[in-house]
Amino acid sequence: MRVKIAIFAALAALFCACDNAANSSLEDFGVEKFTPEFATGFRINSSENGASSIITIVNPWQGADFEQQIFVARNQEEAPKGFGGQVVKAPIKSVVCLSSGYVAMFDALGEVERVRGVSGMDFITNDYIRNPKSQVADIGYDTNFDFERVVALRPDVVMMFGVAGENSLVTSKLRELGIPYMYIGDYVEQLPLGKAEWLHVVAELTDKQELADSVFGAVKHNYQALAEYVAGKTTTRPKVMLNTPYRDIWFLPSVENYMVRLIADAGAEAYASSVEGNASQPIDSEQAYLLASQADVWLNVGACASLAELTAQNPRFGEMPVVRNHKVYNNNRRRTRSGGSDFWESGIIRPDVVLRDLVTILHPEIADAEELVYYEQLK
Repeated sequence: MRVKIAIFAALAALFCACDNAANSSLEDFGVEKFTPEFATGFRINSSENGASSIITIVNPWQGADFEQQIFVARNQEEAPKGFGGQVVKAPIKSVVCLSSGYVAMFDALGEVERVRGVSGMDFITNDYIRNPKSQVADIGYDTNFDFERVVALRPDVVMMFGVAGENSLVTSKLRELGIPYMYIGDYVEQLPLGKAEWLHVVAELTDKQELADSVFGAVKHNYQALAEYVAGKTTTRPKVMLNTPYRDIWFLPSVENYMVRLIADAGAEAYASSVEGNASQPIDSEQAYLLASQADVWLNVGACASLAELTAQNPRFGEMPVVRNHKVYNNNRRRTRSGGSDFWESGIIRPDVVLRDLVTILHPEIADAEELVYYEQLK
């Protein structure tokens, strides 16, 4: 008799929950479940009575005027009335990641085995993904996706990004196939900790919210403590040049750029344009050579692994004091043969380690790191 009563009670609770979910509205999801402290591109809301949540993605590419909502369903709850976004059941069991940075987020939460497909296997450094025994599929690039392979993977969601706008060729095909997708806008965040904070979006999909709090909390503490230490110990601010010419055009990052802020927190000053936003701006080549000649340090020099490779691009580089003094460092110490860099993978969620590298480069007199992690000095 007690068993029958228990079963009846469980069924009644289930039906009640489903009925409540079916009758819910978007207005019910006004409870702030997670509001980022540093990131600007997402928020997570829940309701008073349900277990489900809604992730809202805002402007996930430069110049975007775009919003996407993802209903993260739990306990068989249905999306609220009037909801027109994507629906994903949590915890997700499989995911296709179109950026290596998303792989790093799953790895940081101990959930990398949920990644069943990637875009550009040769550019990913993660050991699990690259291990043939893991049987992670490479689904191709951009619009040249192998959609048949994507269907065979049966992902719960495809995590993607936009560059100049919505990737409508891919999203329309995914909608046709009934495969949920969501944009991740970590790359447009201007604050280093803002990029890392997107870890909480993956945590919401995998039910690892407490672990994300712990992981990100440690990164935040390390980063802020080091930045404060540098500010109190340094009196000089070295000048830093960034990047190399692209098709004979040298792009200078804006003052609000992610790397410019990292360099500032490392006690230096990067040459940057004064435009608002985080988009890089082209500058006159002679002005660029002048700035590079005046720089104390030169960072992020593309695919170059040696000074010979750098000067082969342009002999004028060899005349610069920063090159003659061997003060050129590249962020590709941990790289694949095809040119993939862990700086843009795990470095996204470990800005504290990136900052430590930069302090070691820019202020060796106060640095305590034994060796660089993401950077290497070109010789």
